[in-house]
Amino acid sequence: MAFELHPRLAEDTISLGYTGLCDIRLMDDSTWPWLLLVPMREGVREIYQLSERDQVRLLRDSSALGKGLMELFGGHKLNVAALGNMVPQLHVHHIVRYEGDVGWPGPVWGVRAPVPYSPAGLDRRIEVLGELIEDMVQKGSD
Repeated sequence: MAFELHPRLAEDTISLGYTGLCDIRLMDDSTWPWLLLVPMREGVREIYQLSERDQVRLLRDSSALGKGLMELFGGHKLNVAALGNMVPQLHVHHIVRYEGDVGWPGPVWGVRAPVPYSPAGLDRRIEVLGELIEDMVQKGSD
């Protein structure tokens, strides 16, 4: 069975590139810098279901993404979560948080309806993320 992205993730996110394991996706909510890593393995719901090699690779990808996001956006805290309550396919959220943001100090879910990117805002966000994503894609192909 080939990997297929869950329809909800396909609807709510934009693919920015691929590491050797993950689809790097931008959440279409301009409220926070918010990206997801989706391991491209069919039928996987939990991290422990990945092979040991893929678990290590996911941790490497997650660490690189988190470090890069914090360097780019200078947040106060990086929220990393693999909830899967609404979308069972394994995906790991990386959300830059700021003291005083609309949801601080609580979680981002349910705070308010997503604020989709405008076309220009999306272009700017992708441009800002460009070097980080390019670096992750390059390292993933090594």
